[in-house]
Amino acid sequence: MNILAVDTSTKNYSLAVGDAKKVLARRHVRLAELLSDSMMPGIERVLFLSKLEFDDLDGFAVGLGPGSFTSLRVGISTVKALAWALSKPVVGVPSLDAIAAGANPKRGEQVCVICDARRNLVYAKFYQEKGTSLDTSGECVLLSPETLLKGNRLNTHFIGDGIKIFQNAIKDLAKQGGWKASFAAEGRWFPEAATILSLAAPKWEAKEFIAPQQLVPLYLYPEDCQVSTIK
Repeated sequence: MNILAVDTSTKNYSLAVGDAKKVLARRHVRLAELLSDSMMPGIERVLFLSKLEFDDLDGFAVGLGPGSFTSLRVGISTVKALAWALSKPVVGVPSLDAIAAGANPKRGEQVCVICDARRNLVYAKFYQEKGTSLDTSGECVLLSPETLLKGNRLNTHFIGDGIKIFQNAIKDLAKQGGWKASFAAEGRWFPEAATILSLAAPKWEAKEFIAPQQLVPLYLYPEDCQVSTIK
């Protein structure tokens, strides 16, 4: 199966072609600014590397955010247009889940993804171990680190680009609360399209497709635009 996966929720613009078992080609671009222009050259490049044409694709998997609304809109609008034109199915995956999949917590640690949402806020989600994977059933939230971690008593492994801004504040909150904080290396902070492929596989098998006209970003600023809650 040939799936084109896309995530544009952060400055790490990521593309991959393949499925959960094999990635044919991938491309990551660390942008100086958030994506605001066409991503078609990048898609054409990753298809060329995978030796596929658009008609060879079986469908699409896309990171829904939360993240920058401008860059999410570019990515999701592109996938929406391609899915509509090619009559191919689409699966959506919360981008925070893709980041969490790259975490390497110690035994007994919960995982917390924190992504910079500006205004002294983070997009965040907690994850607990579930067998050999993480339980993704929690909610994505938009909170200050202080509010997010108020009352926390569990040792926590943090991952995401919010670490760059809030690491010292989190260390102070952990000390005050009597729990320990660990932090993922910067190379693990961003969602990768290859991970989107893996997370999309169960939804693909269950035929949990999103109609192109219903494809919207997961965005948590209700005063700015539409709100969508994905668990």
